Amino acid sequence: MTHSKRFSKYKRRQILRFAGLAAGASILPVACRAATSPNAENIAPKQLATPTTEYSTVAQSTRQNVSKVVLVRSDDRVAGTLKALDLLQPQGISGQTIFLKPNYNTADPAPAATDTKMLEALVKELQSAGGKQITIGDRSGMAETRQAMQKKGVFQLAERYGLKTIVFDELSAADWQSFPAAGTHWKQGFAFARPILNSGAIINTCCLKTHRFGGHFTLSLKNTVGMVAKYVPGNSYNYMSELHNSPHQRLMIAEINKAYQAKLVLLDGVEALVNGGPDTGKLVKSGVILAGIDRVAVDVVAVGILRSLGTTEAVSRGSVWQLEQIKRAVELGLGAGNSEQIEIITADNSSQKMADEIRKLIVA
Repeated sequence: MTHSKRFSKYKRRQILRFAGLAAGASILPVACRAATSPNAENIAPKQLATPTTEYSTVAQSTRQNVSKVVLVRSDDRVAGTLKALDLLQPQGISGQTIFLKPNYNTADPAPAATDTKMLEALVKELQSAGGKQITIGDRSGMAETRQAMQKKGVFQLAERYGLKTIVFDELSAADWQSFPAAGTHWKQGFAFARPILNSGAIINTCCLKTHRFGGHFTLSLKNTVGMVAKYVPGNSYNYMSELHNSPHQRLMIAEINKAYQAKLVLLDGVEALVNGGPDTGKLVKSGVILAGIDRVAVDVVAVGILRSLGTTEAVSRGSVWQLEQIKRAVELGLGAGNSEQIEIITADNSSQKMADEIRKLIVA
């Protein structure tokens, strides 16, 4: 693998030395795997697994039932990403088809949307790690998706590296997997993009910011909303209107995350929106990159960072573990259930100092 001189200061242990785990998708709940069908009308809705408070199998650490969250202090998104991946050493990428879910709610600069240089660096690392076909796809909330992806240079990136791209708004009815309402706060259930469910490894790249439209914060759990349909062709029901008008919005955000398991969560916190969001607000230079596998653990640490920077009352109030997105995700068995089940990994004094500060803010 060839790397530019700017990264030579890192003694990287075979960056992204992913254990093959060719059966990596097998850790997904059976109920969450999608079957291919040419006829959407003949596809039975998927059942979400029964909610449970039992700790999820997503934890990966030298200690049992502990999720690693890598924290790297950096003002350089690319360098910080490479170092975070080196420290995390995520598994299950080699030989797998990969679905890469960025944050393209709009096409604004990070942290409103995924930074393109950071995304390119991640793509190169995934390919070097033996990942097979990489697909990038999203559904924007505040912008027209194809225009947002065009403005962010996604199609040019895809041509350069041989990637596939999907604009979720342009999917057919057969490309959406229906999940029923049972066990959720969704009135009519929800529809999830089938190409994501059919991929071997799902990677969630998100930003560090608050959400002024009822989500309170938009991190890895909230980034999953872009995997869910606004409309399914042939059905006039507006799933996003229901979500954003529901008093249960934050619970519903957690519930859609039960549909899949991520192989990697990469959070860009080089800059943060500490109020407003998801597109505009008070911008703070926060200088951090997070990486992990457990979405709950990553979001808990990220909320701790938002609190350390000074954020909204809704994000700052009470225990992190009682915030509705987090609490519901824990109930569903999506990740760590308390601060003792999160191990923050650092590699330098500056990062460790921040980790020590954050640790105090995420204790239940």
